[in-house]
Amino acid sequence: MNAPAVRVHDLRVTLGGTPVLAGVDLTVAAGEWVTVIGPNGAGKSTLLRAVGGLLTGPGEVTLFGTPIGSLRRRDRARVVATVAQSPVVPIGMSVFDYALLGRTPYIPPLGRESAADLAAAHEVLDRLDLGPFAHRELATLSGGERQRVFLARALAQGATLLLLDEPTSALDIGHQQEVLELVDQLRREHGLTVLATMHDLSIAGEYADRLVLLADGRVAAAGPPEEVLTEELLARHYRAHIRVIPGDHGPLVVPVRPT
Repeated sequence: MNAPAVRVHDLRVTLGGTPVLAGVDLTVAAGEWVTVIGPNGAGKSTLLRAVGGLLTGPGEVTLFGTPIGSLRRRDRARVVATVAQSPVVPIGMSVFDYALLGRTPYIPPLGRESAADLAAAHEVLDRLDLGPFAHRELATLSGGERQRVFLARALAQGATLLLLDEPTSALDIGHQQEVLELVDQLRREHGLTVLATMHDLSIAGEYADRLVLLADGRVAAAGPPEEVLTEELLARHYRAHIRVIPGDHGPLVVPVRPT
């Protein structure tokens, strides 16, 4: 039996003296798309950072059967790629050079990028409709355009596990759909595993195989979107007035004014 792509057991993370994750268990099968949802402050981004090796705490995190602490940084970068909410934008860097950073794990120390590395960066920019921006300075792009460049760098990395922290937060609805459809297409074509966080519950339910609802640093519910996106669960944990409507690809969550 193949090891899961991600296994988290009893993970606890404290930041600034405040417990953020209080014993989280999570398993993501290879090739699966799991999206973590939950109210602000639930620990969603912290969980992704721990899975990506950027945070540590008591508990266990394994990637494809290997404890994350056993992976050297370079080897880890060949396995997992992360799109953070607000990555640092290097001053003066072009869109192409930023995407090319995704190939760093494959470039020998003191070496230069190969023709294959250059081709990989060009290909992913074209797939994200960013080819015309290749020589533009990254800082001159709109928020939505920069978000697609951040995704391009992660995809150019060629990792088998993709961590997406609010990947559509800066995108209009058209580009939200384009980016998520592309991620899903690449997942099916290349066997990628996707672990994401999202605020938009309807979009989360349409694309994920499973949802994990975090609340107060713990898993409050997990399962197919139909089991997690219920009016009772969402009202309890989000303290919101909503209606859940069946959709073609998953439940649609509609906010409604209190009566």
